[in-house]
Amino acid sequence: MKLDILAIGAHPDDVELGCGATIAKEVANGKKVGIIDLTRGELGTRGTAETRDEESSNAAEILNVVMRTNMEFADGFFINDKAHQLELIKEIRKYQPEIVLCNAIEDRHIDHGKGSQLVSDACFLSGLRKIDTKHEDEDDWQLPWRPKAVYHYVQWKDLQPDIVVDVSGYMDKKMEAVLAYKTQFFDPDSKEPETPISSKNFTDSITYRARNMGRLIGTEFGEGFTVERYPAVDSLFDLI
Repeated sequence: MKLDILAIGAHPDDVELGCGATIAKEVANGKKVGIIDLTRGELGTRGTAETRDEESSNAAEILNVVMRTNMEFADGFFINDKAHQLELIKEIRKYQPEIVLCNAIEDRHIDHGKGSQLVSDACFLSGLRKIDTKHEDEDDWQLPWRPKAVYHYVQWKDLQPDIVVDVSGYMDKKMEAVLAYKTQFFDPDSKEPETPISSKNFTDSITYRARNMGRLIGTEFGEGFTVERYPAVDSLFDLI
């Protein structure tokens, strides 16, 4: 199955928080979008790997993506090495995405920066024809494939975006997908320990940060991304 967009996150819920509204918009526009989670979030303070599995499946259904899979790398301990790169290259070559969305280049959680670099490196290496891979779901050796662009969504830190997508009209769908992770976010009745993302302030911040991104580009809501190469336009009138 060929994808238009492959969104990758170190943990289940990273994609929803970072670019959930962008995904919802592109799906509504007829694009085929898939999600890969690098880990099951098994080191998370609240919930379990099993609850995160269920929550991520529910969120994928809400966003109406065509596939979601989990690499089952070790939460907190995966590294950007040949073994992990090759496993990710197999997925990139299988789904042949035009665009890859992935973690912030630096962030509070150590997995976000690691995941960001791992995805960037795997996307580059995936285009080299002398790297041989065969996916367990396929009989033939895979062909090389390099996405046209890799964009990094903004997460905990307020990194300066290079581009902002107008996601007005899609924040409700994003919030529905985010809140599918019932164990992770604000619940006044929860007996679980508090975390940086379990406060009401954090849940509220998802909307007001998107509203501020929208303010910067003259729309109601926006989601920001950093880029790896200069974005190109055919005409100045392509910019809004």
